Amino acid sequence: MHWTKVNVTGSILHLWFLGAILTNLLELYVKLGGLVLVGFILGRKLPVTVPTRLGLFLFWVGVPISIVSFLRQSSLSGQIWIAPAFAYLAILLGAFLAWLGIKAQAYFKNTVPQPPTQASLILAAMLGNTGYLGFPITLAMVGKEHFAWALFYDLLGSFPGTYGLGVLLAARFGGGVQNHWQITRAILINPALWGFGFGLLFRQVTIPTVAEFWLEKFAWSSVALSLLLIGMRLALLKSWRSLPQVGMSLGIKMLLVPLILGSMLPLFGITGAIAKVIVLQMAMPPAFATLVIAEAFNLDRDLAVTALASGAILLLVTLPVWLWLF
Repeated sequence: MHWTKVNVTGSILHLWFLGAILTNLLELYVKLGGLVLVGFILGRKLPVTVPTRLGLFLFWVGVPISIVSFLRQSSLSGQIWIAPAFAYLAILLGAFLAWLGIKAQAYFKNTVPQPPTQASLILAAMLGNTGYLGFPITLAMVGKEHFAWALFYDLLGSFPGTYGLGVLLAARFGGGVQNHWQITRAILINPALWGFGFGLLFRQVTIPTVAEFWLEKFAWSSVALSLLLIGMRLALLKSWRSLPQVGMSLGIKMLLVPLILGSMLPLFGITGAIAKVIVLQMAMPPAFATLVIAEAFNLDRDLAVTALASGAILLLVTLPVWLWLF
């Protein structure tokens, strides 16, 4: 009788937990998906210059100020440097598995993609959208207390990895070497990194309550605008020809890498909400930077476009899995 009561209680708690996850997911899809959908509709109606200008505003103003605001409300624990370390591990593991996949295709099918296509496949498997998409999802599913882990993962891990290893890979397989200085300059003047540094210094500064209130409102408005921007950009993506090839990269980026590295987190004492933050960042779909790099270095642009669109759709399916597992 005692064990029966325990089993019933456990089943009730399990159902309650699953119900809470489903409720949170529904709220997430309504808020985030609704904003992306609105952006998608606007992207079909408004001039092409609108998403470009919105992207510039977020790049130079919205994202840096949001980082300053959220850092003031985040907890910085002693192990937070593990976040960028796992970002580098995710990038390297994604690149290695994609390289193995290309070699396996050459061995079993006797077909080898062209070098620009190989580079785009590897980039899609290693670089995730940990900023414009990862930040809002982390804030919605975990909250502001542990948001600094997402910031460290993106700004000290994904960003340098993208414009460091990603650019080296693109230069190796593609062209456009004359763009090296442009990429280096983009890293040095990146406002998000400057906002990150200023936010760390500004954390302990006391400001009026009214200023704190409007700073937070501006930060959340920028998050909403970033989701609108994703929808606008997705509205401009029209190529699906490379979908069969993209499947390998998406499987590596959004399934294998988070599963393998996420299973290692407890070995470093990372569990609970913090583990969820890191896994969510690792499980994000391919970054828009893959398209930027593909255009700059003459890689397979159609494949990069297809990876972006299909990855965003696949996230709707994979997100509940990671929330349930971790």
